[in-house]
Amino acid sequence: MPIYEYECNSCHYRFDKRQGFNDAPLAECPKCQGTGRRVFYPAPIIFKGSGFYVTDSRSRSGDGGGDGNGSGSDTGGKKSPAGEGTKEPGG
Repeated sequence: MPIYEYECNSCHYRFDKRQGFNDAPLAECPKCQGTGRRVFYPAPIIFKGSGFYVTDSRSRSGDGGGDGNGSGSDTGGKKSPAGEGTKEPGG
């Protein structure tokens, strides 16, 4: 069963309460017996792998730092149409 944090509406005291998923989200304050409301926090996110570092996302050089699906494919797509355009008039 998860532990939720509550804040009292009248005295602003914060307390924890262990409740099940199907229980009502109301809790009684242990100090003043007032009603409390659940305090929500964002879930922690951990980014792992290539592409999540500043050097990986901003690197435009071809000396590594990724799996080849990042910024290198964008520059390759820009070079190929220009290369084809120069070959047609000369050939």
